[in-house]
Amino acid sequence: MITVSVFCASSPKIKAEFFQATALLGELLAQSDIAAVCGAGATGLMGQLADSMVAHGGRVIGVMPQFMYDLGWQHDQLSDLKILNSMHERKALMAEMSDATIALPGGCGTLEELLEIITWRQLGLYNKPVIILNTLGYYDDLLRMLQVAVNEQFMPESNLQLWQVASTPHEVIKIINHNLNKR
Repeated sequence: MITVSVFCASSPKIKAEFFQATALLGELLAQSDIAAVCGAGATGLMGQLADSMVAHGGRVIGVMPQFMYDLGWQHDQLSDLKILNSMHERKALMAEMSDATIALPGGCGTLEELLEIITWRQLGLYNKPVIILNTLGYYDDLLRMLQVAVNEQFMPESNLQLWQVASTPHEVIKIINHNLNKR
């Protein structure tokens, strides 16, 4: 079974369109027999992804540090839940378990996870697809900033190939299928 790691928001206070796109992605992943490994949270887009995948018969593996588990932040219907000591271990295990990574909109934690996995790709530590789901143009400013980094020669233009951008959940599935069928 193909497994994708998914980085996304835990905030419940975001626009309905973000929840709708996440629910559709969960449905499409489940229908495509693609498992998701995520941060295990019960709220925000993390909770929406798990809810949608479970409702459509999908497999969702949660990875969470002990302190978050102790605070009761975990989704209660995950297929599997792995409890670790730290956020660093969480990200490393998610990368290890995945055949690709998807970044949905999110705050500082999601941005940090996305930029770290892109850095790992740059360094050759993660040689799997990284897909940015750019719902409502959420990542437009970050993508512009990365282009500025190229323009100012902080990174080579070839680094812009380290990720792919999708506007819809359907495009995410298309990218996954295209990349993983080349293996």
